[in-house]
Amino acid sequence: MKFYDRENELAVLNNVLAQSRTESRMTVVMGRRRIGKTELIRRCNDNTILYFFVARKAEALLCEDFIREVEEKMDVTLGKFTRFSEVFVYLLKLSKNRPFTLIIDEFQDFQRVNNSIFSEIQRDWDLYRHQGKINLILSGSVFTMMKKIFEDYNEPLFGRANNIITLFPFTTSTLKTIIRDYNSSYSNEDLLALYAVSGGVAWYVSMLMDKEYTTKNRIIGYLTEINSPLITEGRNILIEEFGPDYSIYFSILTCIASGLHNRGEIENIMQYNNIGSYLTRLEKYHGLIKPHQPIFAKPNGKNIKYKLNDEFLTIWFRFIYRYQSYIESGSIDQLSRIISRDYDSYSGFVLERYFEKKLRESGQYTGIGQFWNRKGENEIDLIAVNEIDNIAEVYEIKKDPNKFDKTLLNSKIEYLKRNCPQMKKMAIKSGVLSLEDM
Repeated sequence: MKFYDRENELAVLNNVLAQSRTESRMTVVMGRRRIGKTELIRRCNDNTILYFFVARKAEALLCEDFIREVEEKMDVTLGKFTRFSEVFVYLLKLSKNRPFTLIIDEFQDFQRVNNSIFSEIQRDWDLYRHQGKINLILSGSVFTMMKKIFEDYNEPLFGRANNIITLFPFTTSTLKTIIRDYNSSYSNEDLLALYAVSGGVAWYVSMLMDKEYTTKNRIIGYLTEINSPLITEGRNILIEEFGPDYSIYFSILTCIASGLHNRGEIENIMQYNNIGSYLTRLEKYHGLIKPHQPIFAKPNGKNIKYKLNDEFLTIWFRFIYRYQSYIESGSIDQLSRIISRDYDSYSGFVLERYFEKKLRESGQYTGIGQFWNRKGENEIDLIAVNEIDNIAEVYEIKKDPNKFDKTLLNSKIEYLKRNCPQMKKMAIKSGVLSLEDM
């Protein structure tokens, strides 16, 4: 698949590259695995790029990998270094007369190799960056860990990055452009399936487009195709992050992906009464879930629903992990039948997420959310407000607009106005969003 989007990010990288020819610059690139960080940063327009990947092995062995890369690309002889700080200082000094770009990928994993490396980088960067001309790009996949390393006041690298770039999935408009390029006669059901499976994550989109899987049936079918990497993808990207408690985390995520959105429901189905710490880590450390409250609810309210932040992981836990026994017993065809049977109802939920994302991307609103009361009644699928202009848009979301009941929505809006004083002064527009509006 050709390279899409990221024009703003590329402009930042190329501007920083130019600045680094005067004095060293540090840029941080963050985002979930498969989002396209490496593809982006490798497009830096430097003639010399060193690429270090922080594998989870001994520091001395990592240094061997790094030294090999330097010697091959720079035509120099380093000798034997066993500490990363020795390699780093050498490169900082070398860049004084030979400017280049150094990419360190999966940077957060230095914590597993030797936690003191972060302090050593801070020391050496402060000592030598003014003399050098190195374009240092640090990339990491564990979003919360990367934010902590560079944005926590107590961490040694706080304030050292000149630029921090966060990569997000493709926008809804970019997804439409991509599927149109590969299938000019696509339907909105095809677009919805692409969003449901890929979530706009570059690697998944690229796999599907390169295989010419651009229709709903082929995209959904790839989830259970023999040898599809998507079958093991969730486990591959998460199991090491969770460690020995992965089964509890996986169970919680399966519950949420299957429609159990509050803590009580999850604890009841799991028969486990203390999941609070796991929910906190899933939210604050791993960045995989987010607690949602009804729009205009008080910040400390307890009327909370949890949702996964990632569309691919939602569908993976909803179908692949939930029915893992089918895969292990060789009954993957039966799993395919379950997905075919349940996808239409599941895709209604995905359509809600699609429109919420689309409205957020427009930048026209000061707040976007949903509404429900403590009993889970009077639910409204999507509310977008502009509190500056005192305008609110209230939508039901239906794949088929003929199933929209305007009278029912109006009664919910009246309930909403009685319980949210902020809505009383707003001009309210209401209606339905459907496949036709994608």
